[in-house]
Amino acid sequence: MNANVGSIDRTVRVILGLAILSAVFWAPGSARWFGLIGLVPLLTAFIRFCPLYTVFGINTCPVGPAAR
Repeated sequence: MNANVGSIDRTVRVILGLAILSAVFWAPGSARWFGLIGLVPLLTAFIRFCPLYTVFGINTCPVGPAAR
């Protein structure tokens, strides 16, 4: 599993993940559980790998695989 998420992409994923996850606290009723979707961008930011990027052939990580 090679890293395919770069540093700017990671930062955006963390910010968006936390924003979506905050819906757990402010969304009304059962809609608050949709906020748990925010865990997906947080997880992909921390492991530096996005499975969808592999499917579409995207790589935002500037470092080559041998240098990791």
